[in-house]
Amino acid sequence: MSVRLVGVSRFIAVIGGMVAAADAASREATGKGAHLIEAETKKKLTESSGSVTKGQRDSRGRFTRDHRAPSPPGQPPTLQTGQLRRSIRVEGPTRVGPGSWESKTGPTAVYGRIQELGGVTGRGHATTLPARPYLGAALRELVDSGRLAEVYTQAWRNAWYRG
Repeated sequence: MSVRLVGVSRFIAVIGGMVAAADAASREATGKGAHLIEAETKKKLTESSGSVTKGQRDSRGRFTRDHRAPSPPGQPPTLQTGQLRRSIRVEGPTRVGPGSWESKTGPTAVYGRIQELGGVTGRGHATTLPARPYLGAALRELVDSGRLAEVYTQAWRNAWYRG
């Protein structure tokens, strides 16, 4: 007795197409998710503007810029110049394995890390700066709200039901 399977090559081709579609959808969702994190982080860095102390002349007679009071520890840093907010960038997505993609979202400003995590700053006159998380807070909000998961769900759903 012999068994003949019909359509195996077509089945393999369909499965291969589904794997390729899922991979492309994962790449797309990773990119969209990274940009969603970027936007939410920039929003967090805009929320706290603090009270303004108007600029005045210093001891040498030079005019100082307006200064905003720092935000409370645990809150995103107060917007001063906008440099930290402008420095938030997305890198990727980059393939890290079969069906696996990663992207990086974060600041390029050198002081971005100490604002997020806190720590000791200064040369010769060490000052402890409290953590003022903005990146982690933005990510946590996107995860808790389900908005980040929805990006992936929608991308995969679209991949399965195209055409």
